Amino acid sequence: MRSLAASATSLVSALTLAVLPAVPAAAAPASAAPASALRAAAPVATLVRVRASHHPGLDRVVFEFRGPLPARRSAGYVSRLIADGSGATIPVAGDAILALRFERAVGHDESGASTHGPARETFALPGVLQVVRAGDFEAVLSFGIGLARKAPYRVYTLTRPSRVVVDIRTPHRTVPVGVHFLDSRRYHAGREPYTRVVRRPVVAPATARGALQRLFAGPTRAEYAAGLRFVASGATGFRSVVVRGGVAHVRLTGAVGSGGSAFTVADEITPTLKRLPGVHWVKIYDARGRTEHPAGRSDSIPESLEP
Repeated sequence: MRSLAASATSLVSALTLAVLPAVPAAAAPASAAPASALRAAAPVATLVRVRASHHPGLDRVVFEFRGPLPARRSAGYVSRLIADGSGATIPVAGDAILALRFERAVGHDESGASTHGPARETFALPGVLQVVRAGDFEAVLSFGIGLARKAPYRVYTLTRPSRVVVDIRTPHRTVPVGVHFLDSRRYHAGREPYTRVVRRPVVAPATARGALQRLFAGPTRAEYAAGLRFVASGATGFRSVVVRGGVAHVRLTGAVGSGGSAFTVADEITPTLKRLPGVHWVKIYDARGRTEHPAGRSDSIPESLEP
């Protein structure tokens, strides 16, 4: 690993870009349609909680509402998650995205603040990686669930309290892998190691791909509260990961750059992949396929990730 000589300001800048990739502004609650006006027109469900858990053979995601159930609910797999209003693509970790739409429902209060928590939340479950809000506009609330694999699902409702439940089957076999995130408390105290390993279930046998999916999903809410952070360094994800001859080749997407920090996404990717059997070196490429040392058995990063 490279020595850490960057200023705290540089790292904070990297963390701002990295911890939770931003949902486009159009996906935020719209002031043009305040919750009070919507409720005056007709009963509107207010989302108050999103939770997920594993049960035998399935992952369950529960959307809990105050008041009635959303008047209409729909779900289906999509190739990408689109922000309501702007039409921008919202990054979602995983190989499959299950989109959900709730009509006559809101996820914000009179001031526009969220009533259900963060717009993006990570879960360490066999199938579910993330739940990401895509829109909260004119009494239409939409989400995407990032999954490790596409799988059969069932949507149903419960009352007292009002809930929309999504059961997603998890027939695949998983193995535990270790994923490295920056430990911000140790970093700012100058105590090595600067990363902490957390365990994630990954679908076998594509453990390298699964490990990177979990890395880009970021820490869970509890891990974040404990000081763990994902430093993305401008990377929006990865296009491919190929392991051959003991070398893992990772091609990133997005405008990758260190921002002047000595700690970058490479310092999370490299130790994460080296924990896997058969991986001894890691070569990281930018979106244009460039890295400093493309040949030979050695670690390598793109020039843009140098401090």
